[in-house]
Amino acid sequence: MICVEIDEITPCLKDSLTGELVETRVVQITSKDLLKNYNKSTGWYINWSSLLLDNEIYALIAKDIRSIQGLVAVRADNDMQASFVTWMVAAPQNNPQKIPDGVTKHYSGVGGHLFAIASQMSCRYGFEGAISGFAANIDLMNHYCDIFNAEAICMLHPYQIFISKEDSRLIREVYDYEWTNEII
Repeated sequence: MICVEIDEITPCLKDSLTGELVETRVVQITSKDLLKNYNKSTGWYINWSSLLLDNEIYALIAKDIRSIQGLVAVRADNDMQASFVTWMVAAPQNNPQKIPDGVTKHYSGVGGHLFAIASQMSCRYGFEGAISGFAANIDLMNHYCDIFNAEAICMLHPYQIFISKEDSRLIREVYDYEWTNEII
């Protein structure tokens, strides 16, 4: 399920209070024990450790702070010739649906970065950047169609989207992050 808002197109995460751009890193998470901390009761929608069996999980991290700002679970989908996004969410402190009224989210730009990570994984899988997944609702599906030129294909799910390799390349060109071999 893709549950992120594309709030701002910015090459790095942007501190919502100061406007400062913050360098980011992408880290693969392979530890089931670590992922047990990221679950429904802590504001992450699902138990992320359950996704490790069939997916690769990547965390978007503010470089100097080393705190997770968003998570994406992806796998190769040979039928669609795309990376399939099983789950994609912003951290609770960056998710407008999880933040109490009157509180400002910590960073903007998380959602776009997570799509860029899914696109990069598609390239690694040999699919040239194409992305597929299920938006959480019709509003988000339409949002991704408007922002990233996604196609609403709605074959396997009422809110299924597909982003072509060409449109996905445009996403990768905007977002800047450092891949690290460090595994947490």
